[in-house]
Amino acid sequence: MLLARAIAAFLPAVALAAPAPAPPDLDALLHHLDDLYRSRSSIGRMELSVTGPRVQRSLRLKAWTIGEDRALVVIEAPPREAGTATLKVGENLWNWLPRIARTIRVPPSMMLGSWMGTDFTNDDLVKESSLRKDFTTRIEARTADPPGWKLVSDVRPGVVGRWQRIETFVSDERLPVREVFYDRKGRRARTLTFDDVRALGGRRLPARLTLLPEDDPGRRTELRYLELELDVPVAAETFSLSRLERTR
Repeated sequence: MLLARAIAAFLPAVALAAPAPAPPDLDALLHHLDDLYRSRSSIGRMELSVTGPRVQRSLRLKAWTIGEDRALVVIEAPPREAGTATLKVGENLWNWLPRIARTIRVPPSMMLGSWMGTDFTNDDLVKESSLRKDFTTRIEARTADPPGWKLVSDVRPGVVGRWQRIETFVSDERLPVREVFYDRKGRRARTLTFDDVRALGGRRLPARLTLLPEDDPGRRTELRYLELELDVPVAAETFSLSRLERTR
């Protein structure tokens, strides 16, 4: 009888001790993360706000993309900045400034510069860099909260950019939870968190991205998706300099 009770008490513990899940296919996961918000094409509306001890600013944006090579981001509000736009075609990037009626080409050295005075970079907005292409990534560890995986991406030799390493925390749902960026000297530079998961473009996606820079305590930049359509028709002529200068 005592042996039977001991076996009965032991069985639930065995049943609960499920084996750890196998690591995901890394290449498929990186491709999924790179294309999460754009897919083959996309049209989206977002709100971008910057808050801090010395700043309070909010923008409403509309963006169009086709693949990894073409993107157009236009400021819709406030009226003072409406029509200001950023266009990416291949490796070329331009800003249209309607207040002075000028198109300014953004050199590659400025891809990691601030976009319109926010903590997001030009690269963040048009997604020029790629975990697959620009970094060597490995799965480092299983994470518990939420259940998922920690990825470590080290920049490939010869790639020009600001980041030496990116640590990405991904849930079992294959959604990003947090990214930690380290500069070329190995210093922690900023943290990007993803939350408010909801249905967007026929997928479950984090609708809010919050960026916290390490060198400016109390400052934060938040990007919130209001609408997102994926794999929809987008005219190729959307991504032209003539269209850029007509955005106002």
